[in-house]
Amino acid sequence: MDALVSLSKRRGFIFQSSEIYGGAGSCWDYGPLGVELKQNIKRVWWRDYVQRRPDMMGLDASILMHPTVWKASGHVDNFTDPMVDCLECRRRFRADKVDETPWVHYCPATKGNKFTIPAGELCSHCAVTRTLCPECGKGELTPPRQFNLMFKTFMGPVEEDASLTYLRPETAQGIFVNFDNVLQSMRRKLPFGIAQIGKAFRNEITPGNFIFRTREFEQMEIEFFVNPLETVDGRPADEYWHERWIEDSMAWFRRYGLSEENLRLREHAADELAHYAKRTADIEYHFPIGWSELMGIANRTDFDLKQHAKFSGKALTYFDEERKEHVVPYVIEPSAGVDRALLAFLADAYREEEVRGEKRVVLRLHPELAPLKVAVLPLLKKRDDIVRTAHAIRDELSKDWSVVYDDTAAIGRLYRRQDEVGTPYCVTVDVQTVGDQAKGEVGDGKVTIRDRDSMEQIRVPLDSLGSVFRELLGGSAWASVAGRFERKGDGTGA
Repeated sequence: MDALVSLSKRRGFIFQSSEIYGGAGSCWDYGPLGVELKQNIKRVWWRDYVQRRPDMMGLDASILMHPTVWKASGHVDNFTDPMVDCLECRRRFRADKVDETPWVHYCPATKGNKFTIPAGELCSHCAVTRTLCPECGKGELTPPRQFNLMFKTFMGPVEEDASLTYLRPETAQGIFVNFDNVLQSMRRKLPFGIAQIGKAFRNEITPGNFIFRTREFEQMEIEFFVNPLETVDGRPADEYWHERWIEDSMAWFRRYGLSEENLRLREHAADELAHYAKRTADIEYHFPIGWSELMGIANRTDFDLKQHAKFSGKALTYFDEERKEHVVPYVIEPSAGVDRALLAFLADAYREEEVRGEKRVVLRLHPELAPLKVAVLPLLKKRDDIVRTAHAIRDELSKDWSVVYDDTAAIGRLYRRQDEVGTPYCVTVDVQTVGDQAKGEVGDGKVTIRDRDSMEQIRVPLDSLGSVFRELLGGSAWASVAGRFERKGDGTGA
């Protein structure tokens, strides 16, 4: 995790929010490369799950909603965590998680020496367990009390109870309250889904671990509505589609680079299911902090639509033409966090390799996710003809892809920079490309393309660059494309 945090700041992926003022707790800003990576994750998800599916539609609901929405959904009464406070250092902890972190102990058996004891373990000197604050080791903890995780705010100029509302803690409810609007305007038949990507806010008691748990985050969420009266392959429709969404979601993460051994499925036990859920399964990823939730896929039954119908007085049903009756659809909810997905893709792509006795840091990001697709590099920045050609290539390629021009270092170091930020391909313009008039040498009109992962290089004519990159960035394997062109020497950058 330390390596990812360092790389993220050094290369412009993620910065601490308000860093010049000491930072804002668990708030992060996405830098020039981070925002590109984040946008690519969202773009690919939206394309795969909304644009390419005939049974899906999109929505962008307001962050601020009528406060009764959160009463109906159960968030006002149930969206809480047990909290304890240290009377000495004033730090706050989740009561159910307080023993899952290392704890500070001033051991009387060693004349008060300070030790940090691993989570859940006894002091090896005096054999006592943690009773005081795990952070400072001195303060008593208050009795647990429930703490609502929603951020409160006020709509209008007067701060009074009548104007109280909340920043949404999830995007799902914006879909549920618009169910009838979408149904009537788009005239879809069940099953169909409504997808949304948007910000959500939770006043977490113990946020942390970089961007894994934050108070402001972004969700990629689908509510997939099915007819509970129907069956598919002999199974209730909701159970069939729940299983389908679990399989499809797991395959999506594998498709864009997460390795099989770092993914697993965890079923929620009956005693940990949310109040609305018939079944929930989490896709977990082996983060640097250990196994934890990457995405949840829940069968929410008809709870939400019934609740909003009850509180609003509006019918939220679907008319089943075949059975000639109104039904309340069941809902399957695949919900993924953009920030956690980004962290997982970064962690899985990060490699440290040795090349000719030197360390090479490389992000093996899937080309569709990589912030930059191509880097155009002049071999000699003092040669105007080389620089002009490189800029012209950058301008042409940037019509279709994110491309960068860089001439701020020697070619080996430039390769290393692009490896470190995950750029799949580099294009190098050299003397051979443009020729040397002083020596009477004519250029061959070719440039060198270097592959990030294999570090192999090929010479490609300038007028073929567009078609070659359409192949490479469209999914064709490097080997199948490179075999048609002249191989060039060492591309290690050493």
